[in-house]
Amino acid sequence: MRIRQTRCLPLLLWTLLLAGCGGGGGGGTAAGSTAVNVQPISVSASPSNAVNVLYASVTVCSPGGNDCGTVDHVQVDTGSSGLRIIASQLPASLSLPTQTDAGGNYASVECTQFADGFAWGPVKTADVKISGEEAAAIPIQVIGDPAFAAIPDNCSSSGPPENTVAAFGANGVLGVGALKQDCGSTCATYSRNNLYYSCPISSGCTTSSASTVQPLDLQVVNPVAHFANDNNGVVITLPALSVDGAASVNGSLIFGIGTESNNGLGNAQVFMTRAGQGTFTTIYKTQSFYYSLFDSGSTNYYFDDATIPVCSQSDPIAPGFYCPTATQSLSATIRGINGASATLGFGIANAHDLAANHPDYWAFSNVGAPTGVGSSGYFIWGLPAFYGHSIYTAIEGQTTPAGDGPFFAYF
Repeated sequence: MRIRQTRCLPLLLWTLLLAGCGGGGGGGTAAGSTAVNVQPISVSASPSNAVNVLYASVTVCSPGGNDCGTVDHVQVDTGSSGLRIIASQLPASLSLPTQTDAGGNYASVECTQFADGFAWGPVKTADVKISGEEAAAIPIQVIGDPAFAAIPDNCSSSGPPENTVAAFGANGVLGVGALKQDCGSTCATYSRNNLYYSCPISSGCTTSSASTVQPLDLQVVNPVAHFANDNNGVVITLPALSVDGAASVNGSLIFGIGTESNNGLGNAQVFMTRAGQGTFTTIYKTQSFYYSLFDSGSTNYYFDDATIPVCSQSDPIAPGFYCPTATQSLSATIRGINGASATLGFGIANAHDLAANHPDYWAFSNVGAPTGVGSSGYFIWGLPAFYGHSIYTAIEGQTTPAGDGPFFAYF
């Protein structure tokens, strides 16, 4: 098996970061809970051979209607905001209105630039239902819609296209990060954002189309912030793994923080994050990485350490992963802007050996890779950091018992 890395953290956030996943314990709920605010999640086989892809099922409906389709294997991502579904995974009978200008002549189309590629497709309006929660009539992105086949050059030049299930590694992505919109004030005020485009409905975009401003209320949004209840954040709870990994993992995506009996903060430590970014600082081997976050959409620990050997890009199993001769027992200190800090231990194993010895395993808690973005300022705590913990993501401006978001909390 050749394992693939994915980083669902949007490229826009990388760019913004350069400029600028009560009681004794955490509020976890056992997998399989029927609570209205709990959605079962799992790590299992990926269509792109990527390990550590966290999946959930999401129901998409026409606004105010009963015409719905449930899409499984949607990646759960605390590093981005917004629901994006591959067009081929929606029922042909499901008709979602395309977001247009006031005259109805131009459609809103988005180029979502992730750290490992881009996804192109129109913005449509849908009711989104997850577990017992619903976000009514919100903008979502439909990736790979054949009605908008032409892709502008300043989008396609950002990386390889991820407009199919095989390329994307999932049937879609559910962005439940710390921000309310997927772009925010940048796209609302700056036309050269290379994310949002206004395309004639009659002919679609062209390769020379330029991006345009997109008001906040028309951007793809974090569905959780639009729930009637339990709308201030999420908790991801996953079991611990052995050093060898596991074939599959089941856990819970819990909506709300301190809103129900099953999502209290308990003894979880709160790390307030930078406004507009949702990031904190990681201190690793005396170096400070100012742009850090818990990102369930990244399959590895992503950080730069030149002392750890890396498998070559031609490695048949684990290209570009850290591949030390012996497992590295490491630690790093995370620090919020509120001064809270904690030292977290983690391991980095030889990814080639793990995959070769366990070809049917899809969950590993000890795989890592360099960031690959030419900067030493990033330390991404990907899905491996979530195993054995409850990690809370509070949404900006939303009230919680620990104060307003954005913040992460860790237990």
